Amino acid sequence: MEQSKAIKARMAILDLHLTAKQPPVLFSPPTPTPTPIPTSKFLIPFAKPRLHHHKNIIPNIPFSSFRNGSNTPSETECPVPLDQQPINEYQNLSTSFPFSWAADDFIEYSSRLFVVGAAFVFFVGLPVAWFGSVRPELEPLKPILAALSSGILVVSLAVVRMYLGWAYVGNRLLSATVEYEETGWYDGQIWVKTSEVLARDRLLGSFSVKPVLSRLKYTLLTLATSLFVCILLFINVGEAQKGPYPSEAAKDRAIPGVYNDDSARSFEPDAFCGEPNLS
Repeated sequence: MEQSKAIKARMAILDLHLTAKQPPVLFSPPTPTPTPIPTSKFLIPFAKPRLHHHKNIIPNIPFSSFRNGSNTPSETECPVPLDQQPINEYQNLSTSFPFSWAADDFIEYSSRLFVVGAAFVFFVGLPVAWFGSVRPELEPLKPILAALSSGILVVSLAVVRMYLGWAYVGNRLLSATVEYEETGWYDGQIWVKTSEVLARDRLLGSFSVKPVLSRLKYTLLTLATSLFVCILLFINVGEAQKGPYPSEAAKDRAIPGVYNDDSARSFEPDAFCGEPNLS
């Protein structure tokens, strides 16, 4: 009995301790709030780097500043019409006939000139020289040399025309001013090139036009020399075929109405008595 009473007393004391209320807290220190950690400090493996979009540094060039594949100024900067601008004149000249021949390869350029000269010699010069002379079979070299000279002369005229066209465009490219016509010949104007346009045109004229002009100059010099040689040969061949004495064919020819010793001797032999026969 005594043991059961002691156990009950202990249980009652334990219940008092468990059911006892905690004293009220008069002051509670603030709980520290966790500071947020930026996500950029965490390195995520195998993550793709972000692309930062920056502003375009290259300025936008208006489309109107590029015409015909060239960097030409717009209408507000260049008042010259498009067909009178030196760079457009150069492009048109380099693609036109026969001016484009001078800018081609040297072999192709020479072959074209040779074909033009040979075609004129065989189809025009030689027929005219052969059928336009009296008995050309007696002096065959003279018609041939005449036809050859005519072919050289035609090629020289073509080269002169090409030289004049390239020289005109080259002068407009190298010049600091551009002369142009707004509506007609009576309202001519002069435009001073800007520094960019002048540098571009002079670069194009120095490295594209001047070599063509040099080639045309050498071609003209060669053609002039060839023509001079043909003329000298034509004169020398004519004098060599004539000779100091008349040929046998010239003696046999009797022109009606012209005095001839052989014909007179046959009709009047007494008048030539005692004179040696020179025939």
